[in-house]
Amino acid sequence: MNNIDITLSGEEFFHRYGRKKTVSMFTLGCKVNQYETEAMEEIFEKNGYIIVNSDEIADIYVINTCTVTNLSDRKSRQFISRAKKLNKDAVIAVVGCYSQISPDEVSKIEGVDVVIGTTDRSRILELCEKAKKENEKINIVRNVKTQKKFETINIDDIKSKTRAYIKIQDGCNQFCSYCIIPYARGPIRSRELDDIIKETKKLADAGFKEVVLTGIHVASYGKDIDKTSLNRVLEEVGEVNGIERIRLSSLEPTLIDEDFMKNIVKIGKVCDHFHLSLQSGSDTVLKRMNRKYTTNEYRDIVKLIRKYMPNAGITTDIIVGFPGETEEEFNETLEFVKEIRFSRIHVFKYSPRKGTPAAKYENQIDGNIKNIRSEKLIALGEELMLEFNSKFINSTLSVLFEEESKKEDGYIEGYTTNYVRVKSNKDSSMIGKIVYVTINEKKDDFLLGK
Repeated sequence: MNNIDITLSGEEFFHRYGRKKTVSMFTLGCKVNQYETEAMEEIFEKNGYIIVNSDEIADIYVINTCTVTNLSDRKSRQFISRAKKLNKDAVIAVVGCYSQISPDEVSKIEGVDVVIGTTDRSRILELCEKAKKENEKINIVRNVKTQKKFETINIDDIKSKTRAYIKIQDGCNQFCSYCIIPYARGPIRSRELDDIIKETKKLADAGFKEVVLTGIHVASYGKDIDKTSLNRVLEEVGEVNGIERIRLSSLEPTLIDEDFMKNIVKIGKVCDHFHLSLQSGSDTVLKRMNRKYTTNEYRDIVKLIRKYMPNAGITTDIIVGFPGETEEEFNETLEFVKEIRFSRIHVFKYSPRKGTPAAKYENQIDGNIKNIRSEKLIALGEELMLEFNSKFINSTLSVLFEEESKKEDGYIEGYTTNYVRVKSNKDSSMIGKIVYVTINEKKDDFLLGK
């Protein structure tokens, strides 16, 4: 492994060393990061590299970072150290949000050879090979605030064969007081509609039944370019033959109004599942968070969704222990969650993120209090999930089967349109297909059916 020349082409490398070059990818963070990692993997594969697991010896390690919390930064640094121990001669490239926010800090980490932010990831192979050939450290992070155009990094060969993600948007203009992402990703940039449809058709031709439209702030799609909108994207994706389901990733609640709901019902392919970020059920906390809605507005949006899609799964994110959150404010969140009756809740304990306004707020909450509040909310969330799932016993639901069950031998599993996990003893030939299943039992966090 020592003193190898990874700048050779794949075939030249194979003939000289008896094997092809290898690259290992490690991804932290959101679905957008996962999409971008897959796109970078494809760049390497097209140039003769073999993708290996993150705990294997590789010629190049790429760490696609998240910076939502200080813990995310620490995990990135830990993996950089681990990669260097696996192969001291490897090229290590650090890309993504942590690099964008702290390029100098990342560049100074021992072993790092290439630093790329949240742009220019299409140059990953070129820069890694240049760093190896010229034995130099490369840092090309640039000011993302000046980025005005969506940077396309396509995927031609999706690894999954059931559900595919399509990145339609980047950036965020919201500036919630706890969030670093607008600084890491820059202003909103929408992908051209023609490009989205081109990728959708390619996915349909490859046999995909479901696409998930994702981005950093999907609700803002189209606000920076003329003659398009998220509604229009949904309409045109819905026209693509072969695509039977369209799912939206996390949405800002204020996107949804009567016209939006009428339109998606008319399209007929949009899943009745909405991940509406709440963050708190207390208006005073929402104001300190710089969220752009009240609990009354959120409540009305949920009522509107259920008016048009009565069985909609409504999932959410909630932060507990935000600076200054009193017991009364936390109880307001508990009561609001009980009222809305979410189908699933993701609970996060507030973690101060350097560079955000909330990190400087007074009255930071003690860790033990955060733990207690988190446990209470998680318990309530599990109770509501079981209640929601129970509604569908003895019902017949359409399920897109995705894989063999890892726990129940002889079973396959997948998801309904409203994002309930279903397992069935149907034949594995049903994987990748949408099948009607009669539900007869509830178990843990999933349903069983035939």
